[in-house]
Amino acid sequence: MLGKAIQAAGAVGATTLLAVAGAPVAHADNTRLNNGVVANVYTVQHQAGCSTDIKKNPALTLAAEWHANDVLGNRELDGDLGSDGSTPQSRAAAAGFNGKVAQTVAINPALAINNMDVINQWYYDPADFAIMSDCANTAIGVWSVNSLDRSVLVAVYGQPA
Repeated sequence: MLGKAIQAAGAVGATTLLAVAGAPVAHADNTRLNNGVVANVYTVQHQAGCSTDIKKNPALTLAAEWHANDVLGNRELDGDLGSDGSTPQSRAAAAGFNGKVAQTVAINPALAINNMDVINQWYYDPADFAIMSDCANTAIGVWSVNSLDRSVLVAVYGQPA
């Protein structure tokens, strides 16, 4: 009797494990995280002497969303280039943004990521820090997505034409 109970429990556990492993994306509301990153970039810019205020831009947010989803779904990606060969500039233009853009990408090998994880990745990387602290970047779009073992956050910075 005990053996059948253990077998049944094992089958349920295996089924649960397979269901969890097959779940591609956790659909969390990352609005708070995304807004926190915008606030952190604002702080970095002002610490760098910027007098302008960076503002969220819907077109740049859409470009960030496209790339975040692409990076989450294509594990060989870890930077600016998309799986279709797109660049931050081409994605921003396709989303309707006119002007020069730059991008930063943060990847965390876990279900969760927080704004301190993101800012620490970018703050100590000279290229990312230069983008974040560039006073000419007055527009921003931020998007983040998660799977069970990976979180991706993309920020697209813009200089409106």
